[in-house]
Amino acid sequence: MKHQTIYFKNAPRIVATSTIAGTKECAGIIGRYVETALSDDMYGESTFEKAECKMLSHVIDGAIANAGLKRHEVDMIVSGDLLNQIISASFAARDFSVPFLGVYGACSTMAESLAVAATFLDGGYCDRVVAATGSHFASAERQYRYPLELGTTRPPQSQWTVTGAGGALLAREGNGVKVTAATLGKVVDYGITDVNNMGAAMAPAAADTLLTHFRETGEEPEDYDLIVTGDLGALGSRILKDLTWEKGLDIGKNHVDCGEIIYNVIEDEFQGGSGAGCSAVVLNSYLYTKMMTGGFKRILFAATGALLSTVSSGQGESIPCITHAVVLER
Repeated sequence: MKHQTIYFKNAPRIVATSTIAGTKECAGIIGRYVETALSDDMYGESTFEKAECKMLSHVIDGAIANAGLKRHEVDMIVSGDLLNQIISASFAARDFSVPFLGVYGACSTMAESLAVAATFLDGGYCDRVVAATGSHFASAERQYRYPLELGTTRPPQSQWTVTGAGGALLAREGNGVKVTAATLGKVVDYGITDVNNMGAAMAPAAADTLLTHFRETGEEPEDYDLIVTGDLGALGSRILKDLTWEKGLDIGKNHVDCGEIIYNVIEDEFQGGSGAGCSAVVLNSYLYTKMMTGGFKRILFAATGALLSTVSSGQGESIPCITHAVVLER
């Protein structure tokens, strides 16, 4: 490890993925690539939390099946979500009888789970690991903001939490997208206290990790087909470009944000998408498909997370944030 960057000498591969998303998410361009489109965001369950758990179980099973494997052939599941004590991931894992590592990085959890899974594979401790993440608009809203029944007006700086989940089956060998490096982020806090302004809160953490990655690797933004963040939204993306530009790093030509593209930032979504499921769905559907079909050869996937809670916000705390970046190569 060179400071914050890990190089995976054996380059674990993402050999299969699986995704599921809600009706609003599948209405955009990403809907063409999502494996399972929900017709009902309740997913046949009695609560939104149970629906979120069921989505995670679905993509974990889907990634295993798409790799041509059975549950008992998987060595470990690395997963997380947004809910208190990551109950969606934990409750999903109890049905698999597979060793489980629960991780929490808020909306950065997909990148964190990939980095953890790749580390175990690269070290020879596992042969096959599933990394999965999900979120649900309704469950996140009533945990972090207001119950839907209140009909609270959404401010223009807000984002829409994605209803969806994505899972990836990583293996030590096989045909797939290589995970060659990861730059682990530090907690960055610029003093933002507005729980609706996630983009502004997370952008400094994204800038810190990206600047660190390029400094430690000696690479340039042009070395990647895409530099993908998630989920800064439209406002956060502009702030990120300004912050990196001030430090002499121009990412404007090939930067995209999962929060911007999942809804195409139409009127009802204000700044775009957020939530742990946002980058998970975009990565494991659209980006993975494009890499496997030759559209993209090299991507820097930098998922962003706001590490707040209702307790910390209620006590007047600002919002600490983090970004983890993973290098994907085909």
